[in-house]
This record gives sequence, C-alpha cells and structure tokens, in this order.
Amino acid sequence: MDFDTFQHVRVERNDSVTSVILARPEVRNAFGPRLIEELGATFTELSHDPDTRVIVMCGDGGSFSAGADINWMRETVSYTRQQNVEDATRLALMLEAIKRCDKPVVCRVHGHAIGGALGLLATSDYVVAAEDTVFAFSEVKLGIVPAVISPFVLRRIGLSHARALFITGERFTSERAERMGLAHVIVPKDGLDAEIDRVVGELLTAAPGAITVAKHLASEVAFRDPREVMMHTAETIASKRTDEEGQEGLTAFLEKRRPSWMDEDHSPAWLAGARR
Repeated sequence: MDFDTFQHVRVERNDSVTSVILARPEVRNAFGPRLIEELGATFTELSHDPDTRVIVMCGDGGSFSAGADINWMRETVSYTRQQNVEDATRLALMLEAIKRCDKPVVCRVHGHAIGGALGLLATSDYVVAAEDTVFAFSEVKLGIVPAVISPFVLRRIGLSHARALFITGERFTSERAERMGLAHVIVPKDGLDAEIDRVVGELLTAAPGAITVAKHLASEVAFRDPREVMMHTAETIASKRTDEEGQEGLTAFLEKRRPSWMDEDHSPAWLAGARR
C-alpha cells in the first residue's frame, strides 16, 4: 500500500516500530470520511506487515483528536437514514480493524480525546495519556449518541462508567480515565515520549507471535465461564509451547540468553545479571 497518497493519516517507520499519525492538526485531527477510510486501510495493511512489530498511534499538533469534523457533521444532516447507516458502518469497520490488528497498538494521547476518538483508545492495547488531556463522550450535547463506539468502550470501562459518561457528556480528566481503564498510564506532557519508548521497549522484548495470540486470547475468553473455554485455553498454550517461537523462548530462558526476536538494545528482566 502506498501510504504517501494518504491525506489525513501519516505513516512513519523506525525499524520495527511504525507510527500511525492522525494528520489534520488544523482541525485538531477531527474525524471525517477520509480519515476513517485511511485509518482502516492502514491498520488492515500493518496487521500483516512483516516489518512492523509495534504500532504507535498518535495525533499531530496540539491534540490527539477532537472527535467529529464539523463539516462532516454538517453533511450528515442531509443524509438519508440508509446513508447514515452506511456512514456509521464504515466507522465501525475502522474500529474493528484496529481491535483485530495482529500487532500491539500503543496509543499516545494528549490535548483532547473527544467523542469518536475515544473509540480509538478503546480498541488500542495500551494507552498512555498526558495528565492534562481532556476527555468526553460529548455526543449527547449534540442530540446524538456514542452508538458505534459503545461496544468497544463498554468492554473497556464497564457499564456503570459508560452510562454515567454517555448520558452527561461531561468532560473528565486523565486521572478518571485511568481509574476506569480507558487509559493505562498517565504522565506529564513532557514525559509522554519517554513513557511511549518504555512501553515499546517492553513489547520488543516479547515474542511477536505470542503477542498476537495473547491479545486475541484476551478478547476471546473475556466474560466467559472458564469451563466454556477450558479446552480452547489448553489447546492455545499447547500450541505455543510446541511451536518454533515457544521452543526458542523456553530454550533461551533455560540457557540464560536472548531469544532470537530480541536485539542487543533490549533484554528481559530475567536476563539481568546473566552472562551475555
């Protein structure tokens, strides 16, 4: 895919780390049809990209994303019901592409994360937010609802928080976002990049195939009776213990050496003090 033709998303590669940048800083990276289309295509492509091990999603300029573009909202006023269904479905498919991506997705959040932008957080794997970020499910203030993002958000923050924030549309802080699980770590704004580097470093010490299985496993077994998934989980660990990656990781641990997927700049905690 030729990412250079994209207008609202910028893709930058740094070895095995790929940054996906919302690139509409003049409108605080607001959502529109083109941004949604380009984000969906980007994550679909990167999911199978052998050169990418970690994806970092962030926003250009002063905000992560301020939600829907006012021009897009103006257009939807004249949409038919069917056109609205088709428009909303495209947003849902984009969010599903992020959620199903085989690569770990780290979200770097600052400035504002409003409305549909919170769907991006809810479908990412790890969210690092600046402590002064402003969050809101603001849809009800406009007479609409956060319908498309709701399945992803509910799985992330739970029914109680979702109902309270969906019906008030109130703004909330990074601290509250972290308490409910929408963000995983909050840091001062000038510490964002250092924390992103730390998280990426942790991911680069983990086996790529194991990461993919682990993130999908979490979704597959969440909220289900352990008895229902007993055989699935047993088959999953058996497959990983006996595949090439699992054999290499276990052997490397016993031999106190780096496994093959790890470079000289990264070491797992258990290797500290061992002969290199």
